[in-house]
Amino acid sequence: MRVYRDRDANLDWLKNKTIAVIGYGSQGAAQALCFRDSGLDVVVAARKNGPSWRRARTDGFEPAELGEAARRGDVVCMLISDTSQPEVYYRFVHPHMTPGKTLYFSHGFNITYEFIKPPRSVDVVMVAPHGPGRQLRELYLAGKGLPALLAVHRDASGHAKRTALALAKACGFTRSGVFEAPFNHETFADLFSEQAVLCGGVSELVKSAYETLVEAGIEPELAWFCCLYELKLTVDLIHHEGIEGMWSAVSETARYGGRTRGPRAIDTASKAELRRILKEIMSGEFGRELAQEYRRRMPLLRRAKREGVRHGIERTGRQIRRYFDI
Repeated sequence: MRVYRDRDANLDWLKNKTIAVIGYGSQGAAQALCFRDSGLDVVVAARKNGPSWRRARTDGFEPAELGEAARRGDVVCMLISDTSQPEVYYRFVHPHMTPGKTLYFSHGFNITYEFIKPPRSVDVVMVAPHGPGRQLRELYLAGKGLPALLAVHRDASGHAKRTALALAKACGFTRSGVFEAPFNHETFADLFSEQAVLCGGVSELVKSAYETLVEAGIEPELAWFCCLYELKLTVDLIHHEGIEGMWSAVSETARYGGRTRGPRAIDTASKAELRRILKEIMSGEFGRELAQEYRRRMPLLRRAKREGVRHGIERTGRQIRRYFDI
């Protein structure tokens, strides 16, 4: 694997170029601030007088309306939500994507599933940080950086990778390291990890374990501490030491019980379901489903949220946070 560092990227390549950041949410704000602090000319685009517009002004930017920012930008960074990108792109950005410009993403979703089809005369690149915007910004200010992935979907100019590396350096990613993979691989891996592990899988496992204990007569508070609160301790160990490092750090009882019972909690049937989830992602089925859900104004997501806040683990958590200094 080739890992790109600061020495492999040149910020001077972006000298006299304007970086248009479309959106000022978590990633948009963090990257725009880092671009500016790295000496780049940045214009932030947001809906006029909306919350993001006001936040950008508080942070010292003079925000522009979406179409105006896209017109001014030599590099146009699509840093709004995946679901809203196609509408914003075709309405405000596409008319200004003239030859020689660069279209930049931090997630490959809309290019992979072809919800956005840029002109063949522009470069299309991605720099995807492995962490949220807040962490990106904190590490940048500390002189460090998040690791990130770089991808080139289209190299119309012959210099797309050079541009992407310079943008990665401007955000501090090359301080930690940047590696390369295709757009669609980033999309598949990112969606799968969110659904199967980071968000969906962990949440369902924690809730199911909590329910199992409570149904067996265990106090809800004890179930909450054991199944949810202590999860961070284990995740931190895995994050810093790896899975085997975690096993070395826990008690012998935990080690034996986890090694022998863990495969029963996540068994061959679970792995078969994981393969089905990945197939839905790679075939485009999930992308089409999400696009349809967005057009219907997210009824399934709204219902899931209503049900989620009523779950026993959430009620217990709210009570515990009132009584404990955690």
